[in-house]
Amino acid sequence: MSEKNRDGKRTARERLAVEREKQKSADKRRRVLIVGASVVCVLGLAAVIGVVAANAGKDKGGSAGPVVAPSGAQGEDSLAIPVGERSAKSTLTVWEDFRCPACKSFETNYRQAIHELTAAGSLKVEYHLATIIDGNMGGSGSRKAANAAACAQDAGKFTPYHDLLYDNQPPETDDAFADNAKLIDLAGKVDGLDTPAFRTCVQDGTHDTWVDKSNQAFAGGGFGGTPTVLLNGTNIYQDQSMTPAKLKQMVEEAAKS
Repeated sequence: MSEKNRDGKRTARERLAVEREKQKSADKRRRVLIVGASVVCVLGLAAVIGVVAANAGKDKGGSAGPVVAPSGAQGEDSLAIPVGERSAKSTLTVWEDFRCPACKSFETNYRQAIHELTAAGSLKVEYHLATIIDGNMGGSGSRKAANAAACAQDAGKFTPYHDLLYDNQPPETDDAFADNAKLIDLAGKVDGLDTPAFRTCVQDGTHDTWVDKSNQAFAGGGFGGTPTVLLNGTNIYQDQSMTPAKLKQMVEEAAKS
């Protein structure tokens, strides 16, 4: 074999080896791309599942039904549930959420003083219901409890049912008030409240849209959180020196003036 032929065969083998290496590299890149795409798909699916799971328990809000204010509601857009004599010289405005632990603390500590002052005709309370815990923790218990309280207002039983909800408030992370059956069961502890009309009002969410509107008013009011408690327009909840006794003294002095 001539030297020329040997060089030609060697060159051909070298070219073939180069082509084989190129093919191996191309195959390797293709496998990497396929695996990478698969990982992206899996991660994408996991992300979608995660988003769905994270939002599964959140209150969707935004009820589409008509705004039905509870019986006797007063104030702008009829968003306040009044308790006490209209002629009272002092007005206590309370923004609260039935799932809010701080609201329960306020109600528990000040309940007796507020009841005594409203019974004496010297204080009127305007309750505004919010649903911020639903938004923060997920769920719908704040809104459903507020709707049930509005249903109790229709029946003339707002105050005892309001107090009962706080006495039976679940832990903040437990959305127990989202269960209409529980809200109806609690109504059985208020004399004359557990009626077909009340049950229908709770189950149908008659006041849901009104509750949503009340919460929107809270969000637009620039308040720091719940409870927000104003005595004749002054935020007394922020007053570190405030006590039930001091509240009574302020209201009684105003009643005498």
